[in-house]
Amino acid sequence: MARKKPPVDNGFQLFDVLYQDGARTSNRKVPTAGIDSYNADHSIRAFIEAQDRKIAELSGNPRGPIKTITPSDA
Repeated sequence: MARKKPPVDNGFQLFDVLYQDGARTSNRKVPTAGIDSYNADHSIRAFIEAQDRKIAELSGNPRGPIKTITPSDA
């Protein structure tokens, strides 16, 4: 009888982000080590906003404010 491999924790959680201007990004990676268990929403938002600032700096196209963040189904 074959054994099933246990699920691998890759150290990331995926989130879908909806911005106030209607733009949407899917499967944004947030490291599980960076998520505070007491204030998870704040730490997830802070990490994604930091990613957005870095992307805007490199591309020259700033993102609008975040409206909602939901866990991705992937």
